[in-house]
Amino acid sequence: MKTDLRTLDLNLLKALDALLDERSVTRAAEHLSLTQPAVSGMLTRLRECFDDPLFTRTQRGIVPTLRALELAVPVKSILTEVSALLQPKQFDSATAEMTINIAATDYALRAVIVPFMAALRQQAPGIRVAVLPVNNEQLALQFERGSVDIALITPDTAPPELHARALYAEEYVCLMRDDHPLAHLENLTLDDFCAQDHALVSYLGGNFHGATDAALNAMGRSRRVTLSVCSFLVLPEILRVSDLISVVPRRLARHHAGLKVFAPPLEIQGFTKTVAWHERTHRDAGHRWLRDLLFATAI
Repeated sequence: MKTDLRTLDLNLLKALDALLDERSVTRAAEHLSLTQPAVSGMLTRLRECFDDPLFTRTQRGIVPTLRALELAVPVKSILTEVSALLQPKQFDSATAEMTINIAATDYALRAVIVPFMAALRQQAPGIRVAVLPVNNEQLALQFERGSVDIALITPDTAPPELHARALYAEEYVCLMRDDHPLAHLENLTLDDFCAQDHALVSYLGGNFHGATDAALNAMGRSRRVTLSVCSFLVLPEILRVSDLISVVPRRLARHHAGLKVFAPPLEIQGFTKTVAWHERTHRDAGHRWLRDLLFATAI
């Protein structure tokens, strides 16, 4: 009786392919690293599945039937396709074409994305990058849906189900225009610092209190914040045209002409920038390469 072909498994196809190539049960067994009785048993199952002898014995081995010869090409094709599916995907950055979605704050745009893109354009010109705003409430869902591939966030905002790795530890510096009344000093005193008008960044907007104020309050001191903006990117321009000073992440103070950097006269708790990604892209060769490039360019 003919056996349902749905019971045909990959090992049987491998056995049939070896038998067709070797025209010998003994040599097919050696090729498959199996015993001769095991291959003979598999041939019996193949005959049942295809309702055909498939091979007839001769003095020199076995000869395939017409049905077996008809199966030779499609069986080898199936095995080749399955083998390709099981092989790790090869990734060539120079020829790769893909789009990656990165969720980042405007701080991360300047501190991380700028050097990342400089390297990416040289090494992988076919990869497109879409930078999206960070939405902490929707981040887990965005990862699940595939609308975000990588998020540049802090550890406290990373959903626990994501893969995450620290990118770097950031510290704060004080920034002012280079002809500010205090710019001639070698070091800022705490009194000078507190006496100035300050600007800060509030991502949600409207907040006049930040990490610096928490540190000052712990010392029984305070400062006067007269400007709150929702973006780091505009802050250097404001400082250049005013007597305001600001405490900013050190990486944002780099490469800004017309501004002077001071060490803050108090200890202000910094933060860790973290790269987060979802399990669905964890083992993908292209995404692994992109994450490695992020870590290599974040200095």
